[in-house]
Amino acid sequence: MRASSTYHAFDGTAYERFLDREIIMTLLGKRSLFANITFLQAVATACVTTALAPASPADAATCNIAIAANFTQPAREITQIFESKTGHNVMLSFGATGQFYAQMTQAAPFDAFLSADESTPKRLVSDGLAVADSLFTYAVGKLVLFSGQTGLVIGEQILRDPKFTNIAIANPRTAPYGAAAVETMKALGVYDALSDKIVQGNDIAQTFQFVDTGNAELGFVALSQVIKRPGGSRWVVPANLYRPIRQDAVLLRRGAGNAAAKAFLAFLKGPEANAVIEKFGYAVK
Repeated sequence: MRASSTYHAFDGTAYERFLDREIIMTLLGKRSLFANITFLQAVATACVTTALAPASPADAATCNIAIAANFTQPAREITQIFESKTGHNVMLSFGATGQFYAQMTQAAPFDAFLSADESTPKRLVSDGLAVADSLFTYAVGKLVLFSGQTGLVIGEQILRDPKFTNIAIANPRTAPYGAAAVETMKALGVYDALSDKIVQGNDIAQTFQFVDTGNAELGFVALSQVIKRPGGSRWVVPANLYRPIRQDAVLLRRGAGNAAAKAFLAFLKGPEANAVIEKFGYAVK
């Protein structure tokens, strides 16, 4: 059985009570200033160590997290690290942000949500379905035009001189990366000319499949999906051609009492998770 551990928030109020003036004076007595400082440092270290001490297996919990499809690979890697360190279990579901929103309004059994945008989590808060003070940006996504064919994508010129049959994008109504793709084409003044060539995936994962299988010669996908893929050709779309894809996370009301869900979101803000996020081509705030 895997050893279980968990992170507990450091209780500053309790620490202050512990270091009440009278208790300090009783404990310190007439020691030297250096000895007093050393003693206080030891007490502080002991408190923090206790806060991070492994929990018993009985404290391990399970949570269900809905995750935007573009974040699939980093989410899996982060989850492996999180589970090994905490003993909690995380069930991951991947899909389009808009589809997840619709499911959550119908009481879908999710405890937390990692969106592909910043507006959907805010809507969930407004709807009373998420915890307002849990909102934070966990990643800023980057859009890339990708083809499995070497030499096909050479900057924006391929869009102005379209020598291809199909270009794939995610559904712009439900997938923020699809909306960013439309914004990019409109900013370049090529959307109308390319509209008959566009094929839409339900989410960014299906969009990448269209390109990966050759059903579309090229497509707008998340940089995270191809950053580790050798070969092919790509153009990282300049950030000024589309609105920033700020990806927000939020704790859902259903998961407000779930220790695993809250711990996972806390871990997502930390250095280990941030290192994985950046490795896959995202920016972190």
